[in-house]
Amino acid sequence: MLRRFHAAESLSSFVPSRGSMRPMLDRIPPLTIPWIVLAVSVATLGGAYFFQYALGYQPCHLCLIERIPYVFAIGAALCAGVLSREANLGIGPVVLLGLCAAAFAIGAGISGYHAGVEYKWWAGPSDCTSSGLVANSLADLQAQIQGGTRAPQCDKAAWTLFGISLAGFNFFISLALFALSALPVLRYEREAHGME
Repeated sequence: MLRRFHAAESLSSFVPSRGSMRPMLDRIPPLTIPWIVLAVSVATLGGAYFFQYALGYQPCHLCLIERIPYVFAIGAALCAGVLSREANLGIGPVVLLGLCAAAFAIGAGISGYHAGVEYKWWAGPSDCTSSGLVANSLADLQAQIQGGTRAPQCDKAAWTLFGISLAGFNFFISLALFALSALPVLRYEREAHGME
């Protein structure tokens, strides 16, 4: 069984004691994890839509793909939170959070790839980078011009803060959510094998 956490536990239980090597993540009450994952996922996806619709930053093709893991995780984390039992998460919510962890691992891979394309560490998809704008013939140039508005290029960061693009921030957020979502799975495995 997963360790029981009660609302009456004091905040001091989150602070490692002197000489304790137990990670801070291990001290997060299991029943709060689905709700934290849900809240951060909604906030991140909401932030992407805010940048798109309120600030006018149109997403590129890779930006749109990066949103998919969040949509999946919102549904899975909501189900995990609702299915959680009073004392612990139970196997169903742990499996759902494991699926969230997998989604965030994929999301971190996609956003890491996208950030690498923006920073010119490697080439991006030809239909989504500035190299894809090169016309090899007059007919190609005419088709590009008549094609209307082209989606933003994946190799150009539309916005940065401290030199980190939105794809870079998404990479770090996805990694953090991966770690948080994987925590109940690791706890469950540890307890199932009597390793605590």
